[in-house]
Amino acid sequence: MTMTMTRKGKTIEAVWSGTWVADRLGVSLEDSGEGPRLTELLGLALRRNPKRAHLLVSQVLGKHVPQSPEVVYGAGFGLGERIRELLGEDGAAAVVLGYAETATGLGHCVADGLGPAPYLHSTRRPVAGVEQAGGFEEAHSHATSHLLLPEDPRLLAGSGPLVLVDDEFSTGNTVLNTIRDLHARHPRSHYVVVALVDMRSAADRDRLTAFAAELGARVDLIALASGTVSLPDGVLAKGQALVEEYEKAGQDQPLRHSVGEAGGTASAEVPRPITRVDLDWPAEVPDGGRHGFTPAHRTALEAALPALAGQLGAALGTEPGRVLVLGNEELMYAPLRLAKALEEAGAAREVRFSTTTRSPVLAVDDPGYAIRTRLVFPAHDAPADGPGDRYAYNVRATDGAGFDAVVAVVDSAGDTPELHTGLLAALAPHTGHVVLAVVPSYTPDRREPKPIMTEPTLPTESSASTLPTEPTLQTVPTLGEPLRGPAFSSYAPEDVGWLLQDFSDVELEAPTEEREEAIQAGGAHYAESLPVEYQPSPQYQELYGSALAASAVRVARAVGTVTETVLAERSPSPVLVSLARAGTPVGVLMRRWARARHGLDLPHYAVSIVRGRGIDANALRWLAAHHDPADIVFVDGWTGKGAITRELREALAEFEGFDPEIVVLADPGSCVPTYGTREDFLIPSACLNSTVSGLISRTVLRSDLVGPADFHGAKFYRELAGADVSVAFVDTVAAHFDAVADAVDEEVKELLAADRTPTWEGWAAVERISEEYGIHDVNLVKPGVGETTRVLLRRVPWKILAQRGAGADLDHVRLLAEQRGVPVEEVDGLPYTCVGLIHPRYTRGATGADGKAVASK
Repeated sequence: MTMTMTRKGKTIEAVWSGTWVADRLGVSLEDSGEGPRLTELLGLALRRNPKRAHLLVSQVLGKHVPQSPEVVYGAGFGLGERIRELLGEDGAAAVVLGYAETATGLGHCVADGLGPAPYLHSTRRPVAGVEQAGGFEEAHSHATSHLLLPEDPRLLAGSGPLVLVDDEFSTGNTVLNTIRDLHARHPRSHYVVVALVDMRSAADRDRLTAFAAELGARVDLIALASGTVSLPDGVLAKGQALVEEYEKAGQDQPLRHSVGEAGGTASAEVPRPITRVDLDWPAEVPDGGRHGFTPAHRTALEAALPALAGQLGAALGTEPGRVLVLGNEELMYAPLRLAKALEEAGAAREVRFSTTTRSPVLAVDDPGYAIRTRLVFPAHDAPADGPGDRYAYNVRATDGAGFDAVVAVVDSAGDTPELHTGLLAALAPHTGHVVLAVVPSYTPDRREPKPIMTEPTLPTESSASTLPTEPTLQTVPTLGEPLRGPAFSSYAPEDVGWLLQDFSDVELEAPTEEREEAIQAGGAHYAESLPVEYQPSPQYQELYGSALAASAVRVARAVGTVTETVLAERSPSPVLVSLARAGTPVGVLMRRWARARHGLDLPHYAVSIVRGRGIDANALRWLAAHHDPADIVFVDGWTGKGAITRELREALAEFEGFDPEIVVLADPGSCVPTYGTREDFLIPSACLNSTVSGLISRTVLRSDLVGPADFHGAKFYRELAGADVSVAFVDTVAAHFDAVADAVDEEVKELLAADRTPTWEGWAAVERISEEYGIHDVNLVKPGVGETTRVLLRRVPWKILAQRGAGADLDHVRLLAEQRGVPVEEVDGLPYTCVGLIHPRYTRGATGADGKAVASK
């Protein structure tokens, strides 16, 4: 039987890789519905399995059949895009779950296509110290027990859509078992089931529908293609007999790298040398989805892939010809992304991807059979179910076509002596070059202190009466030690200490318009409540990732410049104190620079400053008690018109010894003498709110929550962990420190000799715009990319002024403005890239210089 395929615009006649089984057992594939033909996606093979002898062998999964990584990734990513369209806004709350071992990579690709969703795959590898969050059985698999081991058990505890991904649906039993287990723990209203092919019978389809109705949940189904397998009577017995016949005759030709085993062969050639590559995998990024993989991890990995591909390309050498990147059982996604990056870089004439497996399949060297060769080797990662054989299929050359090089990708837990004497030794006789690429195994950190609940507190008359109160959290005694991650914030504990109270269990959020209306009606202060945290759309998340990739070098250079200037002029051992929360990512980066370039372990704290009420006085007292005030350096992200700069100077007038000059990453308003740059460009951390600032809210100052001897407070949005990019942002920028070091040295020399006296040019522009547009209040004019972004994320904006011809630095502003229906007006003579305008006549309230409402005109 032949089939017609179209590849790169060419029509190809090929033998269907299911013909051999179809002819001998009478098995056939029947198409139903739209999509590709099943014979384009599937071949057929036989295996020794007491429940199902035939095996549907995917041509696009990247497991048994070497395939272009672009094709493999595109299949899953495209399914994810369809889910994104299906779910709409609900996609931001979705979680994707993939099945081990065959669908771990597919599920991850689906999560990439969906966009903002975190990803988890089941595993058959128990991990010491990680609590099981669920488990289920797979009805027809060779190995059945699935474990769910998320690092954060709350990953599966939400109420948003759960997307379940497998390579195929046969009976639907696996999905039923999964939903039954998870729904009993954390019921939800919507499940989406995804696969490459849906092969269920009509009865199985009805059974899933009835099951969903019983749960009271909606279940959607998405697949590339659908149909059925026609199985004649007695096919299981016939298939088992055929497998036994070929195995006894040795016609499956297993290539077993262990001398003396029945049915095996061993190479007598001198072993070829193996090139080892310890990949510079980005810090804190897991090697896969076994314990969870967030959008932040995805962003960091995307930024690192070109350099990782460069490492592999250097190891392969020039003109490597045909290259196979070989993943390892559940480790599919990382090798796939590496293979795709190699393919995109043109590092070889042809790149293919496949993965080893624990599933035994009969090999028959026939063009009409899906598994033509197999390598057999012992497990090398101390599996929980004991030693056993593992397999790599279609690696050995057939019809004169082999691989010039094989890149075997394993995690460091699998880099054992058994790997070298097993898999690597088995590969060596069948390729000209073996490259071992090692990805660091991810070790979950499950430390999570439990907070202590206190009695509810009632608001005083001075608090906003429209805002509800809840029990507060007391995690430290008054003026005790700073709060640190992971109990408070997603940053590492050494990155920053927060001189704040934890208000995570206090309801403080209200919709933006309601919040501003409450402020205007009651004269309340903006710091007494919080805006609802903006949840970026998939499109905005992609834009953030592009912005980070485009500006990470520029941010790294600015970080280096401001840090070196501080070390040269302010103190050789400064204590960094960032203004929460925009200043905190900058403080973390400055600390990283000082450690990387000078070996300095600088203290870093975050404190609250509130417009109209000043800096947290108790935080200053704590700092003065623990450090020399002369060493304190206050850090912020950027200047707009300089309001916080003035606020800080006025607040510190009552405290001796503190230097009131703030330092910033960017000073487009020319408000401070110490800065990393005066360009008004997109600092990616300005694109997001808490998800790029350690998952911490804006700071809160309310009399019923903050007493005379208390720190100001903030919330830790633990529930947004799936969308958090805080650490990934810092890691991505820090990865460029070495590359910009020379440029920073030159720039700092020039700055130290230059006149950097602030001109307050930005303030003059703001006053002019305020009058020209009839606003008459400078506090409703928010200049610069960072401040404009805040207007669009937190406030009710009126319009955006954009410098004529401004380019990619404003892509995210244009997107947000479009989403909120705000006009963008291009103007000439603007000293900033853009300016955001708030007008009380066009909103339900706005805050002025004292933090209270500006009366409508």
